[in-house]
Amino acid sequence: MKTLTTDTFFNGRLQVKQNRSGYRFSIDAVLLAGHIRLRPGDKVLDLGTGCGIIPLILAHHHKKIKVYGVEIQKELADIASENVKENHMEDRITIFCLDMKDLKQNMISGPADLIVCNPPYRKTKSGRINPDEQRAVARHEIKVKLNDVIETVRRMLRTSGRFVMIYPAQRMIDMLTQMRSNCIEPKFFRMIYSDLNSEAKLILVEGIKGGRPGTKIGPPLIIYCKDGSYTDELKDMMGRVVE
Repeated sequence: MKTLTTDTFFNGRLQVKQNRSGYRFSIDAVLLAGHIRLRPGDKVLDLGTGCGIIPLILAHHHKKIKVYGVEIQKELADIASENVKENHMEDRITIFCLDMKDLKQNMISGPADLIVCNPPYRKTKSGRINPDEQRAVARHEIKVKLNDVIETVRRMLRTSGRFVMIYPAQRMIDMLTQMRSNCIEPKFFRMIYSDLNSEAKLILVEGIKGGRPGTKIGPPLIIYCKDGSYTDELKDMMGRVVE
């Protein structure tokens, strides 16, 4: 196992271990967590949980939910399980080390109310493959492709359940095509920009299984000011999500 670092959030109430040199969670996880709305009793499934950062954040904010994290890479799944134990959340978070294509509803005691995913963004033949295997699998569709994610959502989500994902804006059509063909109706979009003068970098989408057609588009989310600092909205979101 690689050397681990420990980061603390919420004034030290949450501790998160990560690989120092392998895959580490990015601001994408914060953006995703910041757009998730939950109700007491919700059952949440995080596909590709990595070190477990999203389940940890959600369980910290919402005491009466159950979260399942799925991670195909054993080393990352082991770190996620350790993070769950270190934060005394074993009663609310369960980590599975397996391929999401092998998930079945009985593994999580029935269908999920909400599924969240920050999947690999790049096709296997696009861009340089990172020499670090963890980063490569997390960034490129080496072990999990977009259609695997959406088909898993269709299989594991209850009717009228919600799906929230962050994805590259340039692959938006791929995402929408897969969602609709699997009865996940896109209901809300938000484009994410690095700064005011850039093209959209990412898109955040929320879909509903079996939902009726009709989509809302939220205001643009800008990450950086001209001086390179985070915008007020980003600072507020990071404050609510991880500080």
